[in-house]
Amino acid sequence: MAKEITNRTDNYSQWYLDIVKKAGLAENSEVKGCMVIKPTGFALWENMKDELDYMFKETGHVNAYFPLFIPKSFLSKEAEHVEGFAKECAVVTHHRLMNDPNGNGVVVDPSAKLEEELIVRPTSETIIWDTYRNWINSYRDLPLLINQWANVVRWEMRTRMFLRTTEFLWQEGHTAHATKMEAIEETLRILDIYATFAEDYMAMPVIKGIKTANERFAGADETYCIEALMQDGKALQAGTSHFLAQNFARAFNVKFLNENNKEELVWATSWGVSTRLIGGLIMTHSDDDGLVIPPKLAPTQVVIVPIPKPDGIINEAAEKVMKALKAKGIRIKYDEDAKKRPGFKFAEHEMKGIPVRLGIGKRDLEKGQIEVARRDTKEKVSIPIDGAVDYVVNLLDEIQDNLLNKAKTFRAENTAKVDSFDDFKDILTTPKYDLGNSWGGGFISAHWDGTTETELKIKELTKATIRCIPLEGEEEGGECILTGKPSARRVLFAKAY
Repeated sequence: MAKEITNRTDNYSQWYLDIVKKAGLAENSEVKGCMVIKPTGFALWENMKDELDYMFKETGHVNAYFPLFIPKSFLSKEAEHVEGFAKECAVVTHHRLMNDPNGNGVVVDPSAKLEEELIVRPTSETIIWDTYRNWINSYRDLPLLINQWANVVRWEMRTRMFLRTTEFLWQEGHTAHATKMEAIEETLRILDIYATFAEDYMAMPVIKGIKTANERFAGADETYCIEALMQDGKALQAGTSHFLAQNFARAFNVKFLNENNKEELVWATSWGVSTRLIGGLIMTHSDDDGLVIPPKLAPTQVVIVPIPKPDGIINEAAEKVMKALKAKGIRIKYDEDAKKRPGFKFAEHEMKGIPVRLGIGKRDLEKGQIEVARRDTKEKVSIPIDGAVDYVVNLLDEIQDNLLNKAKTFRAENTAKVDSFDDFKDILTTPKYDLGNSWGGGFISAHWDGTTETELKIKELTKATIRCIPLEGEEEGGECILTGKPSARRVLFAKAY
């Protein structure tokens, strides 16, 4: 199988797009800025969705669904919210088409203009809080813990599959609480769920933190996030959890009678992750031979390849191994395609990131052996076929752990603490070949004077942004790297997607 993807060091952006395409995850749509998620990519998203959905339900959340269309007047009820999303909104103005009487094809029927224009959902806070006004009357109705799996539309000018598209898939949680403390606890609980999922399932280490006022979600009092470091030294915001205080309850007049029969405004949160996680997974683990997927999320965890091609004896042995591994809950398939040579199949399954490949040939069977190849390190060994099941189950756990540890090591080696603006700029532009970073960048821990003016100036001069104020770590006084003004603690900077 010929080399099909660009080397990362030659063109990282093209390398990423090559993997998305060649691994069969997605392709561009005829609708500009949108993508078609192919079966392999959607199976990966389904595995992510299933694990997250279980974690949400274990903490008392339930799923519902709300309309795709939002009355335009709803957005104007929360001033910061409409300002934050106004430039990204798609607007429906008419509800019918007609044949042009002048023969110019199909045109909008001018008589079908909507009385009120509708916004195609960029996020659902407004439509949901308008609904919650009818659901919440007393403290007995709280907390209300609702999650929605849906698609949203944000009109993006520059798009890249999975990372930033006009339409994408996500989940959005929207909860209502009787007290401020309960809402803050919910916000942090979800942040912990996101971090656990990222590390335990995606094998993608993240830093939990709080966003600056400039980076905060439109309409929130505080935004918490998880930030991951990609192989090109750029950060990826992988999930956010917002403490909305009483802003949307006030905008939509959502009140409840407390235990003392006094009327109060509800406290709120919202939170979400999206198909952007697939982009993060690709850029955390994959290599110049294709996709690498952590076993816990891989649509196919193990593939069996007959050598040189299927026949009765090999099929019988493969069926026995498959049955035993399926009984252990392993997702496995047998590549019975007789038209492709084993070498082609090996490269194909490597490209698609299947964690473990088993090769079964007659010579191996005569020796009572089976060949095992792991995707993460490319190592191959021959083991007794009688012990293959336990070996593979343990190997999948080992691969999962290895991917996380490798990503943690990369992050640690590409995180720097700096105290001068010259050092700050140097780190952002100097490649670190010995650390596997050919692009420069990485996470930079530095002091900032706390002003939006300085934050924006640093971004203007370097393209680096404050990714978060880390929740973990001690406060440490110092001087802002740009202005020299006092700083109470370090924040995390990086260039980002």
